[in-house]
Amino acid sequence: MIKIKVLAVGKIKERFHLEAINELLKRLSRFAEVKIEEVEEYKISSHLTQSEIIKANDEEAKFLLKRVKDSDYVIALDLWGHQVSSEEFAKNMQQLIDSGQRQIVFIIGGSYGLGDKIRKRAAQLLSLSKMTFTHQMTRVIILEQIYRSFKINNNEGYHK
Repeated sequence: MIKIKVLAVGKIKERFHLEAINELLKRLSRFAEVKIEEVEEYKISSHLTQSEIIKANDEEAKFLLKRVKDSDYVIALDLWGHQVSSEEFAKNMQQLIDSGQRQIVFIIGGSYGLGDKIRKRAAQLLSLSKMTFTHQMTRVIILEQIYRSFKINNNEGYHK
């Protein structure tokens, strides 16, 4: 069974996000071993400079990369990443599974995005939309798309 890790900066606080995440994790359990790991958000002042944002992204990248193995296939969720349809995403997931990939790691950055070290480590950069979502909502969306991909690949009706 494929292992999938969603590696994210920050904690989920809202109950409705937690309920949605837990429901999706439950649904996904028949297809994959899925877990979420959180790393702490790097604290920066309220008067942001570009150098502080870069430092925060670099520090968060260190926290994140400590939890990624050399053998992991990393997909970073990034505003400048490639956008795909649900069907294309499903096809990509199936190709990774068929190729023998053991663990896929989806990385969600902090409030100011991803550090360059994450982008360089990633095998793919994926954008969920041109719109901006909260980090909590991004977790729900990517879990839903992962679940949808398994349903599509198993010719089950959820994706319609």
